Amino acid sequence: MTSTSRKAYGVKGAPYVFLLPATILFALFFALPIGYAIYLSFRKVKVSGLGLGAGARKEVWAGLENYTDALTDSELVDGALRVLGYGCIVVPVMLGLALLFALMLDSEKVRLAPVTRLAIFLPYAIPGVVAALLWGFLYLPDVSPFYFVLEKLGLPQPDLLDGGPLYLALSNIAVWGGTGFNMIVIYTSLQAIPAEVHEAAKLDGATPLQIALRIKIPMVAPSLVLTFFFSIIATLQVFNEPTTLKPLTNSVSTTWSPLMKVYQDAFGKGDIYAAAAQATIIALATLLLSFGFLRAANRRNKQEAAQ
Repeated sequence: MTSTSRKAYGVKGAPYVFLLPATILFALFFALPIGYAIYLSFRKVKVSGLGLGAGARKEVWAGLENYTDALTDSELVDGALRVLGYGCIVVPVMLGLALLFALMLDSEKVRLAPVTRLAIFLPYAIPGVVAALLWGFLYLPDVSPFYFVLEKLGLPQPDLLDGGPLYLALSNIAVWGGTGFNMIVIYTSLQAIPAEVHEAAKLDGATPLQIALRIKIPMVAPSLVLTFFFSIIATLQVFNEPTTLKPLTNSVSTTWSPLMKVYQDAFGKGDIYAAAAQATIIALATLLLSFGFLRAANRRNKQEAAQ
């Protein structure tokens, strides 16, 4: 190999050298745990006799037994239905507010835009557990200043940690924390729209509302798809909010959401094999739902481009 070819080979191989540390970390802390979880999902513990003594408990091949048990587990199904109702509140409200705030910040008449943008984004920087604790104590009648004001005004004091209002209480935490991030994504796309497009619309006599509805929103549609995609994933993986509020109310069970069910089986019951199967099912459901949504969005974009 000549010196020229060595240099050319070195230049071509340089990107892989830079990617090597990230690839190793990805394999060790992401791919390997996923593979191990899938492996455990096909295993179970076989107990011989009373389960005492050496060799009384052995790990054996279970096939699809763990998956069958998970799909017929009423607690897991009920948790999925609760998360579905939770998502029907969180996703449209959060994305609607994010789009509204982004359009308002993109307006020419807005004042103190950097401060306002930071104020809207700031809740996202607060850890989810801390946010859930803050809102949880605001929901408690005995310590909440809101209940104190309602009591002094003689107004009804709803229990937000019981029954149907619990969904609103949990959704409020997610909306408060996630709106800022989605707003930044949409606002960045709005800033990328050429100024000539706005000027042409103004010359044609379009009002600010018409510009927002007919120009800005269609042009930031890819960002809306992206934020919707992230929101679906976050909703299916809800864990922090109900787990943090659980000590404050009896309405939140240890299996309120699918991930809480996985955690309970793995660390409460010690059945890591059933928990691995449930986690794999949740991951596959998230993947299929996200892939289906992205495929439908891409198909619609192609149809619109063809027209």
